[in-house]
Amino acid sequence: MPRPLGELEDAVMSRVWKWNRPVTVREVLEDLQKERSIAYTTVMTVLDNLHQKGWVRREAEGRAYRYEAVSTRAAYAAALMNDAWSQSDNPAAALVAFFGMMSEEQRQALSDAVRIVQGPETQEPTEPSESARPAERPERAEPAERAEPVEGVEGVEGGTPAAEGDAPAEAGEGSPENPASAQDRDGR
Repeated sequence: MPRPLGELEDAVMSRVWKWNRPVTVREVLEDLQKERSIAYTTVMTVLDNLHQKGWVRREAEGRAYRYEAVSTRAAYAAALMNDAWSQSDNPAAALVAFFGMMSEEQRQALSDAVRIVQGPETQEPTEPSESARPAERPERAEPAERAEPVEGVEGVEGGTPAAEGDAPAEAGEGSPENPASAQDRDGR
């Protein structure tokens, strides 16, 4: 299980996830400088640390590197939630308390996610939510056939977390040093 990202690590990873492509230290630096005063070497060190922790992979480009996320923000959030839930001595009570903290929009997103995971064969007929109305979303394909991202659910294609590439650069799958696990990636 990954530890939560620090404030600066999160600011850097937010950009890597948002841009969804290999990025340079200079690109991240220039974007961060819109919000704060920060040195090139600081951003370089943060990206190097994120690489060593298994959050990003890097590829040499001349004398510099391009960095790319190993897994999605959605997979990171799911891993944090799973860790917190698994530490409870009463998982059912923890879930009930968690649901009680959710907004109506969050509960609807959860309901939509459950329908995606269950697939069309196991769904009971229900009134579609605003975000799932046929006029606003294309017809539902079998999960394996679905190629477009699920509206409003970051990093999900066909209901499963999508990865931005292959295996992690350093740490093994599912290891404590590696935030990605086999479930975080699309099987590559």
